[in-house]
Amino acid sequence: MDIKSNILETIGHTPLIRLNKITRDWTCTVLAKVEYFNPGNSAKDRMALKMVEVAEQEGKLQPGSTIIECTSGNTGMGLALAAVVKGYKCIFTTTDKQSKEKIDILKALGAEVIVCPTNVEPDDPRSYYSIARRLAKEIPHSFHANQYDNLANRLAHYETTGPEIWQQTDGKVTHLVVATGTGGTVTGTAMFLKEKNPAIQVWAMDPFGSLLTKYFRTGEVDMNEVHPYISEGIGEDFVPQNYDMKFVDAFEQVTDKDAAIMARRIAREEGLFCGYSAGTAMQGLLQLKDRLKKDDLVVVILHDHGSRYVGKIYNDQWMMERGFMDVKTFKDIIASRGTKRLITASADQTVTEAFELMQKYHIDNLPVLENGEVIGAISESGLFSHMMTDGADLKGRTIGEVLEKPYPVVSFDTPLERLSTLISRENGAVLGKDDSGNYHIITKYDLIQAMGA
Repeated sequence: MDIKSNILETIGHTPLIRLNKITRDWTCTVLAKVEYFNPGNSAKDRMALKMVEVAEQEGKLQPGSTIIECTSGNTGMGLALAAVVKGYKCIFTTTDKQSKEKIDILKALGAEVIVCPTNVEPDDPRSYYSIARRLAKEIPHSFHANQYDNLANRLAHYETTGPEIWQQTDGKVTHLVVATGTGGTVTGTAMFLKEKNPAIQVWAMDPFGSLLTKYFRTGEVDMNEVHPYISEGIGEDFVPQNYDMKFVDAFEQVTDKDAAIMARRIAREEGLFCGYSAGTAMQGLLQLKDRLKKDDLVVVILHDHGSRYVGKIYNDQWMMERGFMDVKTFKDIIASRGTKRLITASADQTVTEAFELMQKYHIDNLPVLENGEVIGAISESGLFSHMMTDGADLKGRTIGEVLEKPYPVVSFDTPLERLSTLISRENGAVLGKDDSGNYHIITKYDLIQAMGA
């Protein structure tokens, strides 16, 4: 029987999956090392377990100890899993830019989470680094994991991620692509792969706002490079000790917007529901693809799962608010179909006249106006319902007697996604008023056409 003793035994041995659509026109092969198959849904499970095991060997973790760490979420998840199995307590500090989903997951595993401000210097007493260090000094029998400077971080990837990639590619890998933060994944994996073949290229991807790229290129720690960015779990405002830049061949910076859009593309085009850092890694590779040759075999680390970001990059409203997403609006839909005269009715017209208007203009929704303002509506489905109850008597009745609720009136910049929530079986259209005070109508058929365009 193949039975695992506990959840920690399922860490590692994640699959390599060929990318097919995003790289459709590329001449080389691109494979994704999909780390969300780890039980904590990220590459950080590997190093979290290793840090715990090394600490136990060194006597820094004993029964009843408390693990303390500053984390963007994923390292905390790995540590929390280890703590549940091994019987430790956990206290994590994180920043206020991290997704709510990450914080809630950590709490679900029994961890205490302290949220700290993002936009402060690393040495500021309010930073999540500083608070973790202080708690580690104040709390008896505690262990500060310190993933940034704890070399067990990169050792985990030297011992597992690198060997897995080498074995899975039969030693044919030519490029390793990693969106990097603490430096553990890129350095540890690169150390192993370059031992096997020094010609393997290692490319690190970094968000704008991080100082790592300039440090790699110049050896200078330039705090002028540091500014707030939205990408989570990658980039740094200092240089962690896990880095050994001699194992890295190139650094490339990626914008928050491009990374978010690419993550969504990976999900929609490849069926791989990944996080923000995966978008950074793949976008960085796209920016450098002209350096690739026909026979290259590229491995891209897809670090974590998209479930951590459903309220962010996979939320259309969040994307729109940051200008990351070009969206169609009421105005765009009207412009694309061409301006048409709005066909309306008045309350004193007969139902027969309404039917004639619908047949003449091939429409099934009629706004009803009085003195230029909308007072209600009639629809083909609504009239049919009345016909079932009133029969022949319906034709002689006035529209005012069978009036339905008025259609919602929205602004011209209302996005398509919002419009789609306003149209239902009971409500077949949405109205908008232009700057000249003229009404325009959008029906469910207009939305279907817009969504398919």
